[in-house]
Amino acid sequence: MHIGVAGNIGSGKTTLTRMLAAHYGWTPKYEAVTYNPYLEDYYKDIPRWSFNLEVYFLTQRFKDILEISNSEDTVIQDRTILEGVYIFVANNKEMGNLSGRDFNTYMDLFRLMMSLVKAPDLLIYLKSSIPHLVSQIQKRGRDYERSISIDYLTGLNEKYEKWIASYQGRVLTIDADNLDFENRPEDFASITDMIDAELYGLFQGQ
Repeated sequence: MHIGVAGNIGSGKTTLTRMLAAHYGWTPKYEAVTYNPYLEDYYKDIPRWSFNLEVYFLTQRFKDILEISNSEDTVIQDRTILEGVYIFVANNKEMGNLSGRDFNTYMDLFRLMMSLVKAPDLLIYLKSSIPHLVSQIQKRGRDYERSISIDYLTGLNEKYEKWIASYQGRVLTIDADNLDFENRPEDFASITDMIDAELYGLFQGQ
């Protein structure tokens, strides 16, 4: 079984993935932190190298989903291949960093890849407001996230909402604004209760 955890930057995806893996005995799958050979060129000339950068990331994420599909474990994944495409690549296209031609080629490749694998059995979406995201990002104090703008986060949030609204698979939306699932056991328990109910419904009668 494949469970994906989705959400904007700072929504708590990695923390929730880690906690749910420990709680249920699932195998966690975190986004691979691999060297991208296009990264240096990308930051020197973003429009020129966006297509190369995104295809490289897509390849790495496809490797992840192939590994998950071949596993007999229940795997919980921090950010899926779908977010890389429908949120971040779509954002690059909107910002003018990807031409229409390159975007169409990229999407053809993505659709071909997805014809060979399945979407997650359950997608857990951590829905967060911008003030909550900003608070969480500031709290964890990562240097490379200091340059993230409110406008950028807002654009991503709008894309997440649009994507989730049209998502065809099974999705569990969790309002993360008023939850502190890392430090309040009752908040984490409320999430596992929702997941238990969703999974029971998903596999009932099988």
